[in-house]
Amino acid sequence: MNVTTQQVDGATVVALSGELDGRSAALAHEISAALRESTEVVIDLSRVQYMSSAGLRVMLIVYRQAQCLGTQVALVGLHHHLRMVMQATGFLGFFQVADSPADAIARLRSATGGALRSEPEAR
Repeated sequence: MNVTTQQVDGATVVALSGELDGRSAALAHEISAALRESTEVVIDLSRVQYMSSAGLRVMLIVYRQAQCLGTQVALVGLHHHLRMVMQATGFLGFFQVADSPADAIARLRSATGGALRSEPEAR
């Protein structure tokens, strides 16, 4: 699993590439860093070909940490297979889902009344 992180319009975009499976357990730690450093995180799954139950566990950890930290998270780039897996397991309801990072950022900001916090609150 390859991970790249970049800032886009004040939000953190974490792009994943590869298979989200049991070998990706350390990925939760990398995403956790983004959750602690930003109040808006977009996870780009457009280059993820496969997600196992272990990958779903990573997404659950991300969701729970985001809830504890007050960080908004959106997913983009869900291929049909990933969308079906996440829908069937109820995971789509945990996240905002958008077609592009720009759309995701707009959705996250509309969910919080359009406010962008430049720095995360003390946690």
